[in-house]
Amino acid sequence: MKPAAENFGASVPTSRGTTPAFTLIELLVVIAIIGILAALILPALARSKAEAQGAFCSNNLKQLSLGWMMYADDARGYLAYNMAGDAAETNLNWVADRMDWSTNSDNTNLFELTGAALGPYVNGSTVIYRCPADHNLSAKQQGLGWSWRARSYSMNASIGNAGAITVSGVNTNNPAYVQFFKSTSIPKPSRIFVFIEEHPATISDGYFINRLVYHSQEWTRLPASYHNEGAELSFADGHAEYHRWQSASTFQTTVPNAAQIPVVLSYYDLADFNWLANRMTFESE
Repeated sequence: MKPAAENFGASVPTSRGTTPAFTLIELLVVIAIIGILAALILPALARSKAEAQGAFCSNNLKQLSLGWMMYADDARGYLAYNMAGDAAETNLNWVADRMDWSTNSDNTNLFELTGAALGPYVNGSTVIYRCPADHNLSAKQQGLGWSWRARSYSMNASIGNAGAITVSGVNTNNPAYVQFFKSTSIPKPSRIFVFIEEHPATISDGYFINRLVYHSQEWTRLPASYHNEGAELSFADGHAEYHRWQSASTFQTTVPNAAQIPVVLSYYDLADFNWLANRMTFESE
């Protein structure tokens, strides 16, 4: 009699004739472990993504600052125009657009960037005007199929000629402080910021202004906080740096039309405002 052939492919039966399997308790333990690992890993991945976007954003601001300095070199040291409101809608300005939550074409019109004063000095690039983390849109804008608005950055209001606002030689918004018209008028370029990520609720004409002497200090223009509760800024010497905000009042919602602007600040809530004000300009002598 021939021995029975060995069946290597078959499952080895248990004493009850069934194949081995996970119990319900074992499955629940595995699911719990996966949940714990996900809870540990996902925040780290989110932070890594924010850091990567921050590095990309920092590079954008460095390129804008380089173009800003090249413009001044060609203009005998005079800095690019930085006008506010309706006056900003000219190609003489560093940008000619106006950002808002409406379906106005300015929100996506890239020619308002390439055709404006700094456009030729950044090789006509448009991607460098927008933070990769900025996808803030209103419902109407989303309804048109938009993925983004064209610009995330604004310029320090104390930098450049602001037209009628600065015709007297000082900025009427901050008359006790220096307005910088030429690159040589900035005594400490590494201290004065030029470009900043602005909160989507207040970004408008590219003119980032807060009144430094006022009956009550308040945010009228807010910095953004896209990168781990902080923002990227570039400075007059060309370097860029990241700053993480400290005050809860700085973190206003990015939901369209929901941010509480202006943000009136108490004496105990001035850390971020003062940090930025000290890098905006100097008091007049």
